[in-house]
Amino acid sequence: MNLKNKTITTGFIIAGLMNSSVLIFSRFFTNTTIPEFDAQVMSNFGLLMIFIWGLAYISVSKKYKNVKYLIAIFSIEKFIYGFVWINWILNNSISDVFEKDVMAGIFYSIYGINDWLFFLFFTYVFIGLIKNKNSA
Repeated sequence: MNLKNKTITTGFIIAGLMNSSVLIFSRFFTNTTIPEFDAQVMSNFGLLMIFIWGLAYISVSKKYKNVKYLIAIFSIEKFIYGFVWINWILNNSISDVFEKDVMAGIFYSIYGINDWLFFLFFTYVFIGLIKNKNSA
């Protein structure tokens, strides 16, 4: 299966926009429920860094072939967040989050799924770039 360059570029932009959605779910970092339920990973600083990662994805969307090892780093980063999310889901009650704040509940329900999907996407793109001898 080969994805076209335009599809891959769109994938990077969607990944960036998905990360940027932390601005909505956190109400521009004023939602205290998200950090309350995972102060270490989802502090306001952590949410800001998620947003910054999103900007990084968008920034390479048209030049991804030139930064193949950065794409590998994106994949590792998404794996880590996906793994952290699974651990969080297994050790916390999502219904407790929903009771306190619906936006935070939605955020905790979907962020890991998003990370796993884009882990697969970034890994696929990286492997494709490694296999392509013409890539930079």
